[in-house]
Amino acid sequence: MFCVIALIIFSILGIFSATHRALALEALDCVFRRVTFRPCKMDFKEKIKNKILAKLLNRSDLAARMFNKHFELLSWIFFILMVASTFYIVKGGYNYYFYGSCNGLNQSGFCAFDPSGENNKITQLNTAGSCSAKGQSEKDLTLSGVDLSSFPKITADSKNTIVFIGCYECDYSRKAYPEIRRLAKTEKTNLIFAHYPAVANTGYLSDIAYCAYSQDQEKFWALNDYLFTADKTKLSDTAFINQALDEFGFNASGINKCLGEPSAKNIIKNQFKELQKTKLYGTPTIFINGQVFVGPKPYRVYRSAIKKFIFF
Repeated sequence: MFCVIALIIFSILGIFSATHRALALEALDCVFRRVTFRPCKMDFKEKIKNKILAKLLNRSDLAARMFNKHFELLSWIFFILMVASTFYIVKGGYNYYFYGSCNGLNQSGFCAFDPSGENNKITQLNTAGSCSAKGQSEKDLTLSGVDLSSFPKITADSKNTIVFIGCYECDYSRKAYPEIRRLAKTEKTNLIFAHYPAVANTGYLSDIAYCAYSQDQEKFWALNDYLFTADKTKLSDTAFINQALDEFGFNASGINKCLGEPSAKNIIKNQFKELQKTKLYGTPTIFINGQVFVGPKPYRVYRSAIKKFIFF
C-alpha cells in the first residue's frame, strides 16, 4: 500500500516539482510490480522510508522508532484513510452537483462547496421575513390532496410539472424564481405558481396575483416576472403596484373591483388553505414532478429532476 500512497502524493507534488515527478515514476513502477505480483524495488521503499525517518529523528527519537517498527501497518492505515476521504469527497461532490448540498437534497450543514449554505436557505413562515437555514424536515411536504386548480398556470401539454411556491419579497424566492422560469421555458414543462406571503405585509399581493391572472392570463406572467425583480421595498406601495398594472396593460380599476368581490376573497382564502396542506415551512418550496426542493438550488439541480439525472 505504501507504493499506492506514494504514487498519489508524488503525482500531485510532481505538478510543481521535477524532483517529485521522478519519485512519482518510481512509485508507478513500484505499483506496477505489485499488481503483477512482483516485489517492489527495495531501494525505492527504503529511500522514502529513510527520508521520513531522517525528518522524524530531528523531532523525536520515539516517533522515529515507532515509525520504523510499524511502517507497514502505518502504510495500511494511511491507505484506508485515503480511500475513505476520497469516497466522501467524491460523494460530497456528487451531492453538491445534483442536489446543491454536499449532504444531500435539502440538507443543511456545512458544505465546503457552499460554506454559507445559500442553496438551502429559506424565508421561515411567521417570522416577519427573517431568513434562516431550513430547520424542519422536507419529508412532510406534499402535494397530496392539494387543489391547485385556481392558481396561475402554464399548460405545455408536458408530462413534467413544476409547482413554485414563493414570496415576491423573499430574497431566496427571488433568487430561485428566474431559474424555475428558465427551466419551464427551456424544457417546455407545465408550471403552476403560488404566492405565499411569508414576509409580513405581502398578503395583498396574493390577491393582486389572483385578480391579475383572472383578468388576463398571458399578461399575468410578464407582471409576475417583474414583481420578482422590482425593488422589493416598493412592493408594499399601492401606487407602485397600480403603476405596474398599468404598464403591463391591466385595467387597474378592474383589478381593484375584483379585490372587493366576495367570490374572489373566498377563492383567495381557499388558496391559502390549500397551500397550508402542503405543510410548507418556508419559501421557496418547489415541487418538480412531485419531488420537493426547499431553498434556491442551482439551475443544474432543478434540471436534473427533469432530465432524470438524480439516481438516489
